[in-house]
Amino acid sequence: MEQEKSRLEQEFQKREKGQLVRLNKFISESGLCSRREADRLIEAGRVLVDGSVAVSGQKVSEKQEVLVDGKHISKEEEMVLLAVNKPRGVVCTTDKRWGDQTVEELIHYPKRVFYMGRLDKDSQGLLLMTNNGEILNKMMRAGNYHEKEYLVRVDRTVTAGFLDGMAKGGIPVQDQLTRPCEVEKTGEKTFRIVLTQGLNRQIRRMCEYFGYQVVKLKRIRIMNITLGDLPSGSYREVSREEQEELYRRIQGSTNQPFGKNKGRREEWKKRDSE
Repeated sequence: MEQEKSRLEQEFQKREKGQLVRLNKFISESGLCSRREADRLIEAGRVLVDGSVAVSGQKVSEKQEVLVDGKHISKEEEMVLLAVNKPRGVVCTTDKRWGDQTVEELIHYPKRVFYMGRLDKDSQGLLLMTNNGEILNKMMRAGNYHEKEYLVRVDRTVTAGFLDGMAKGGIPVQDQLTRPCEVEKTGEKTFRIVLTQGLNRQIRRMCEYFGYQVVKLKRIRIMNITLGDLPSGSYREVSREEQEELYRRIQGSTNQPFGKNKGRREEWKKRDSE
């Protein structure tokens, strides 16, 4: 924890001296949105730097004026990290075209926060929300092999062959193959699964591959942070102890592509399961 704080303090001091950082990172650290969404805003011409329209890949310093849709953007000083119990039917998006209730509308948090690792509309359970883009990237990047745990109910009896097939990996999802994972039967039609990937609708598509349909999908853990008995539709602030443990587990994590992390993936998997 202290090492992470020291690193962040050093980085902030460097920026105070005028060190340049990528614009999408600067916007992300303001708590406005994720880096990916920041890239979309830049490409749409909605970001100005010192009065000029920003371009993708541009770098800025703390001393420059950055405006998004006319609003001044600056670094968020206090990190917010929330654990939310997302109900089924609530969506992880800011797109309101379809009239669905969004997570932001659900919790009405007074500061701008964005989610880590979306849950689709029909899924429920633990969702983390933060204003810290660096924490988000390190936790959710698949190359860091951090664990996410789910409880699943399907439409027919869970067999040993189904569990074995799910656990072995190699199932095609989004033009990728699933990794081996931990799967355990918990009832006639229910099982527990631990993933280190976050492919779109991954568990549902894995089940469909073997002829099963998901009836209920609930996430109960992301790394060391658990859902516990948090009521549906509610949120809580992640405790200091949980944050310290989280910092410990992401110390070796990176924002770089998977290939640069391959040699340390077993260590990260061990940390998440401790």
